[in-house]
Amino acid sequence: MKKTILTGIKPTGQIHLGNYIGAIKPALELAVEEDYSPIYFVADYHGLTKTIDSEDFRSFSYGIAAAWLALGLNPEKTIFYRQSDVPEIFELNWILSCLASKGLMNRAHAYKAIADNNRKAQKDKDYGVNMGLYNYPILMAADILMFRTGIVPVGKDQIQHVEIARDIAESFNRKYGETFVLPDYNIQEDTAVLPGLDGRKMSKSYHNTIPIFSEQAKLRKLINKIKTDSLPPEVPKDPDKSTIFMLYKEFALPAEVESMRQQFLTGVGWGEAKGQLFHVMNRFLEQPRERYKELMENPETIDKVLKEGADKAREMSVPFLKEIKRKIGFYS
Repeated sequence: MKKTILTGIKPTGQIHLGNYIGAIKPALELAVEEDYSPIYFVADYHGLTKTIDSEDFRSFSYGIAAAWLALGLNPEKTIFYRQSDVPEIFELNWILSCLASKGLMNRAHAYKAIADNNRKAQKDKDYGVNMGLYNYPILMAADILMFRTGIVPVGKDQIQHVEIARDIAESFNRKYGETFVLPDYNIQEDTAVLPGLDGRKMSKSYHNTIPIFSEQAKLRKLINKIKTDSLPPEVPKDPDKSTIFMLYKEFALPAEVESMRQQFLTGVGWGEAKGQLFHVMNRFLEQPRERYKELMENPETIDKVLKEGADKAREMSVPFLKEIKRKIGFYS
């Protein structure tokens, strides 16, 4: 029996290399394997945890969908939908909320980080925390459990959310009988935390990202901003500690990767390495960039794909929610 794999990206900014390498690329690779049934979505309701201008929110939502499609997602072989188009997810969210303890939510990384920062700033620990952000792991659990997901491709910082989904599923199963599949996570260890332009984790919050569909001139400029040390060209360098090499191997051919590794070990100038990184990235992104632009100029095409995907998703979510509610006691 095939395992369901599921992942989503929330619309809080332009798709960047961290999104692609950490989530989209491994998800697309899993999608073509015969052992898996892929379900991917635009996590638009998750995006509401941050205050976003309505025009930006709309643009970012379409941008995520366009990115998936431009980078190779096949909607004929994948269930691909907009989260807000599947209302059963939000009804399940309430059901799971009534099974999740406040203590479990208190331990969620995102909430703990904000609370800790507030304490350091001598503010109330809940300053700036809305209930959407606090309950975020429960909605993520609903996303996962609604489709009997077996595998969730995630970044390293998202592992806890899958573990929370498992905890909630186990609680439900103990109380009402075997219902939910217990999900596992899948990460790429070598790209679990992708460095940004300044060496910190690539994140919109740090403003250190490389938007994946940047025009050529902008892409070259951003690559040239990648932080490096002051070692001269002739000095050997460790490729496995280099942001440049980490990015290069995601877009280059195997022979090119080995050649670049040797250049690092024998000595290469940072300017030369950055130039080669631009070459392989731009080569890979040329066609997806044009497809992305075409889709963004025709949002009705995106709407059609997402609507068809939501219809497929609801063929699964509607009967499953009825089963869940029957077990709880809503129906005789």
